[in-house]
Amino acid sequence: MSDGPLAPGSTIGILGGGQLGRMLATAGAALGFDVHVFEPEPDCPASRVAARAYCAPWDDAGAVEAFAARCDAVTYEFENVPLDTVAVAARVSQVRPGARSLELTQDRLTEKRFINQAGVATVPFADVTDRDDLGAAIARIGLPAVLKTRRFGYDGKGQAWIRQTGDAGAAWTAIGGKPAILEGAADFRRELSVVAARSVDGEVKAWPLSENVHGDGILERTTAPAPGVDAATQARALEIARAIGGGLGHVGVFAVELFDLGPDGLVVNEIAPRVHNTGHWTMDACGCGQFEQHMRAVAGWPLGDPSPHSACVMTNLIGKDALNWEQIAGDPAARLHLYGKRAVRAGRKMGHVNRLSPL
Repeated sequence: MSDGPLAPGSTIGILGGGQLGRMLATAGAALGFDVHVFEPEPDCPASRVAARAYCAPWDDAGAVEAFAARCDAVTYEFENVPLDTVAVAARVSQVRPGARSLELTQDRLTEKRFINQAGVATVPFADVTDRDDLGAAIARIGLPAVLKTRRFGYDGKGQAWIRQTGDAGAAWTAIGGKPAILEGAADFRRELSVVAARSVDGEVKAWPLSENVHGDGILERTTAPAPGVDAATQARALEIARAIGGGLGHVGVFAVELFDLGPDGLVVNEIAPRVHNTGHWTMDACGCGQFEQHMRAVAGWPLGDPSPHSACVMTNLIGKDALNWEQIAGDPAARLHLYGKRAVRAGRKMGHVNRLSPL
């Protein structure tokens, strides 16, 4: 394992082969790296752009070790890679970000406690281990509130709103009766996110705040830079990113989802220890996009310049939206990115489109 920056021609491995892995692999190749992908699902999107793909279960320690041993550094595309898998890879290669970033973000309760310990505000929350805890949590947090599974929830999955006391039983059933966290509702003006990168040396660079609109728990649209953000708010977002990135000892790109409370400032909703959907706009609107930046950090290279040269509206192509690819491809203002997924399904992210305009 080398302590210095990786030279072009080195191999970077990615645990996970979805769309984020695909875009990371493409960015790594552009920097001169060979990118290998490990993914349990065959014919994954990243496998068709990587130099080499490995298909085996996460718990196949021999396969994971063989994959990592061929890599000069290993990273991951999403936060639900099992910690045991990362531990196996770390025995034979350097893993960036490290296991701590996964450990503290795979569990929503652990994540919220970490954020508060870093000196950053969140919405009020309570641990809900079983159904009997839920009533006490409601009494403490108040209603409305959202009940979320502690682990494996994303894109609106594993959560249910409780707007009155009588909703509690149905909400507990809706999340599968799993250990959960109850979060108080935030009286926010809008949802923002800061996407940042932290280098091996601890330098943090962030892109401008973006404004995000969700539907049915899935991101629909990101506008960046977010309109109406003053210098103080942008500076506070960078402070939050530095506190969280430093507390994790993170190397690579990460995202912090925020609620904008207006005069009451920013509170953190959640952390993603990886490249993020709300950072897709950076691919076309900035000097250095999030995927290139992540691969730079993993390789130990200097971070690139995140400054935008254009404003951007990023729109996710969800399900059948992607079937309009020909029309989008004919739009001179559009930058189309499709993920190579074989089957179109409702609620599935199939691609995104960036539409640029002058700053």
